[in-house]
Amino acid sequence: MTTETKSKTETTTNTKATSMDDLLSATPLTILQEGDLIQGEVIKSLKHQIWLDLGVHGTGVITSNELEYTTVRPEIGEVISASVIEPETKYGYAVLSLKKVAKEKGWDRLTEKFENKEVFGVTPIDANKGGLIVEMEGVKGFLPVSQLSAENYPRVSGADKDEILSRLNKLIGRVLMVRIIDLDRKNNKLIISEKEAQKELTQSKLSKLKVGEVIRGIVTGIVDFGIFVNVDGIEGLVHISEISWKRIDSPNEHVRIGEEVDVKIISIDQDKLSLSIKQLTPDPWVEEASKLKVGEKVDGKIVRITPFGAFVQISEIIEALVHVSELSEEPIKDPRKILKLNEIKQFKILSIDPEQHKLSLSLK
Repeated sequence: MTTETKSKTETTTNTKATSMDDLLSATPLTILQEGDLIQGEVIKSLKHQIWLDLGVHGTGVITSNELEYTTVRPEIGEVISASVIEPETKYGYAVLSLKKVAKEKGWDRLTEKFENKEVFGVTPIDANKGGLIVEMEGVKGFLPVSQLSAENYPRVSGADKDEILSRLNKLIGRVLMVRIIDLDRKNNKLIISEKEAQKELTQSKLSKLKVGEVIRGIVTGIVDFGIFVNVDGIEGLVHISEISWKRIDSPNEHVRIGEEVDVKIISIDQDKLSLSIKQLTPDPWVEEASKLKVGEKVDGKIVRITPFGAFVQISEIIEALVHVSELSEEPIKDPRKILKLNEIKQFKILSIDPEQHKLSLSLK
């Protein structure tokens, strides 16, 4: 071998060695670990498998149970991201997943919806006694009962949890329009609200209503403390004290679920509507009291005795108070010493307050 040939051979060998060193330093070899994110080029796309060229890491396969996490099937030659489930099987390839990548992309899209206060549709997949479970963009979320709209809120007398769950189950599979109200990717927390999604519409409708206005609604719920009435998509409460001028024991005695009723708006507080049925008719107490005058004498029946006085029934509607200080000219410590239940006595009217439904009497 001539000196010139030997020189050329050495140069070629050195060049190859240098090129390989450069390649190895530019692409340092790493060992795949479970959970790693990796990119690969699609080299084969079968019905139940997608094969990727992972470069220095060989090949990887995405199996059929992982393909459900991609809505668009990647094409041959396309570079996609996947996470490592099994770094290397006994056959020498890696098993990959699209789930983690899809979920991270899902969180990105959900974060954007949250920041933009976007309203979008979801379909509940399950329910528990606290609310509805949904899945969006590969991420599970929760819609609490308290965040359901007035239309879907399960109004149940006595807070029967089994009945609440039964009603929530009827919402599974239905599309509900919601808005994200709490999002925490780190703790895998996603809370949505149907009520919040309707907030602007609700406020718009409320702005058109006025205190004192009489409107018609549908009874959506009957509970111990009152009646819920849906008025054009806005739910209001008729408290038990606003159902009738007479004392009532149960709201069920006056209305039925689904019944249409006329109600009067007595207050609007943000998105809460307070309603009254009894105020649609004249106050019988006021009408009855208008026939009475301060200073005149009336007969009354003792219906209750307390340490501070007694309550006296002077008509079917009006019950008045005679204070202990008005029972006798002499100081009285125990009203029972001079009064008996169901006893009828004559009293003098000291004051009449129609607004507060108060009438004071004296026995002196």
